[in-house]
Amino acid sequence: MNKIIGIFLALLPFSFCAKEKNSTLPKSIETKNMEIQNKMEVATFAGGCFWCTEAVFLQLDGVSKVVSGYIGGNTVNPTYQQIGTGDTGHAEAIEITFDPNKISFGELLEIFFATHDPTTLNRQGNDIGTQYRSEIFYHNPFQKQLSEDYMALMTTENTFGKPIVTKISSATKFYVGEDYHQNYYNQNKTQGYCSYVITPKIDKLKKIYQDKLKK
Repeated sequence: MNKIIGIFLALLPFSFCAKEKNSTLPKSIETKNMEIQNKMEVATFAGGCFWCTEAVFLQLDGVSKVVSGYIGGNTVNPTYQQIGTGDTGHAEAIEITFDPNKISFGELLEIFFATHDPTTLNRQGNDIGTQYRSEIFYHNPFQKQLSEDYMALMTTENTFGKPIVTKISSATKFYVGEDYHQNYYNQNKTQGYCSYVITPKIDKLKKIYQDKLKK
């Protein structure tokens, strides 16, 4: 648990400078972004335990819904128990519905990379297995291009001091997780994992991204 918290603390300097880095992305990307900001959109990220990632993105203004589930595997209608074996090929992931007029896909990317370790292969802290891999599942060419450009920028600047292992893949069938996984943190704040791992992460998020949070 301490290792997971340590990872987040180590990434805090990046979360500050990333706001400036976003502005260095190609102008054509920014223009495309403006062109599609007229309806609700979906982003899908895998960044370790979905209890953590769901809790983070639910805090953000412009995010209307976050669903925990499974993506990127071969088994139809996988269960949490099946995912836990690592044999289905799925990742624990979240599907985010957001208003691009309030928060951009680029800002979601920034927070995604700032709140998990994208340099550990198939692992986040003590959570080990392919189901805990770091992966972006894009829904359109814009998301794909922006993800590639953002990762290329971080690689060039050696942001994390190690190679980034995050995969970028086309979004496939997303299977909604069991009911008890949905809104898990808000319903289980006194549970050990929530108290020692997720709450400190949320507290740091609130300090750094105060202007991005729901009022």
